[in-house]
Amino acid sequence: MTPQNFYRAKLTTADEAMECVSSGMNLAMGMAVAEPPALLEALARRIEDAGIGDLKLWYFHSLDAAGNTVLRRELLDRLRPHCMFLSRIERALIKDDPLLGSYGPVEFVPVAFSASPQLLSERVDIDACITTVSPMDRHGWFTFGTSNDYTSTAARSARRLVVEVNPAMPRVFGDSLLHVSEVDAIVENNTPLPEITNGTPSKAELSIAKIIAGMIDDGACLQMGIGTLPAAVCTLLEGRKNLGIHTELLTPALAKLIQCGAVSNKAKATYRGRSVFTFAMGDASFYDFIHDNPAVYSLPVNIVNDPRHISKNDNVVSVNGTLQIDLGGACNSEHLLGRQYSGSGGQLDFVRGATASKGGKSIIACQSTALGGTVSRIIPILDGPVTTPRNDTHIIVTEYGWADLKGKSMSQRADALISLAHPGFRDGLANSVR
Repeated sequence: MTPQNFYRAKLTTADEAMECVSSGMNLAMGMAVAEPPALLEALARRIEDAGIGDLKLWYFHSLDAAGNTVLRRELLDRLRPHCMFLSRIERALIKDDPLLGSYGPVEFVPVAFSASPQLLSERVDIDACITTVSPMDRHGWFTFGTSNDYTSTAARSARRLVVEVNPAMPRVFGDSLLHVSEVDAIVENNTPLPEITNGTPSKAELSIAKIIAGMIDDGACLQMGIGTLPAAVCTLLEGRKNLGIHTELLTPALAKLIQCGAVSNKAKATYRGRSVFTFAMGDASFYDFIHDNPAVYSLPVNIVNDPRHISKNDNVVSVNGTLQIDLGGACNSEHLLGRQYSGSGGQLDFVRGATASKGGKSIIACQSTALGGTVSRIIPILDGPVTTPRNDTHIIVTEYGWADLKGKSMSQRADALISLAHPGFRDGLANSVR
């Protein structure tokens, strides 16, 4: 059969495709922009109309396509989210269910982003995987588009793979190909991709961004997170030369560095000449930029986030945020006000990879206070879990400066971190260690 014949034979409606789902199944879903809206709507209808239940849905970072369908509160007695990185969707579910504890109706699964493909392929028996892919080419190949991450592994580990083909999904280069022969059912849906935009950075964030940008030299290899702070850092790097990109998340801010010529990837040891990523989020112009662009290269997260792989490049600079830092340098980047807020994601992966890189810098940054300046983010003891252990912490930055913690004793770390706290909290912090 030709690829086109394969395609036509497997083409079906979303409702027919979801008839494969029965009670007790483990389901995996593409994350973020790769959530398949038509399939999720059909899955929600099947749960309601067929009365099936005891479903488990495994995924990272949901958006509205899932939030408005299968993650609606009225369905959560029949479908249990097994979420490895919470977004505003899960946070709302947890907040609305205070009597159920810090996780509410959500089953939070702690795992490093780099380990998620192995978890889903070896520890979870996935019955069906659903995700959005880019259109098939004449040779029978789709791509995983914005989400290679764990999705490419889950897709091939599942007993049944159902893809939603969306012309808006960019076709990307790299180890992101999926052949029509690997797919069990195909659904077509032409709908705009979700767009993620940044707000305006605060005065404190601009100060932090200036400090971080001053640490990044020509030829550095970058990993940046999402948000206004990393975007502000990238803006300040537009005059740099021969930067490289090896990042879990590709963003419009990083894309602008490619477009303006600051990024060449010539100094990298791996995938020289290409900007490596594992998932992407942005706006319509960003999706157009990465479409069919050989300068950007998609790989599974177990490769992109492997510290051993990251550290093959020299001068890696990773920039990540946190919610709390204790006076020994341990960071809580996922738990807030007694409840799970996000997840560990790939923070520790890149902290270790950047630190092991020759000339590398792992930078963890945050504003010194939260809740309108009433709470210090630098505290004696963490309120939540440790995302980055003190053994691994390298450089901490707030609007009051920066500190390199490597080689410092506990008392030296405390002194350095107190100097980065808001002046209104420094005396109290100093008293806590006397």
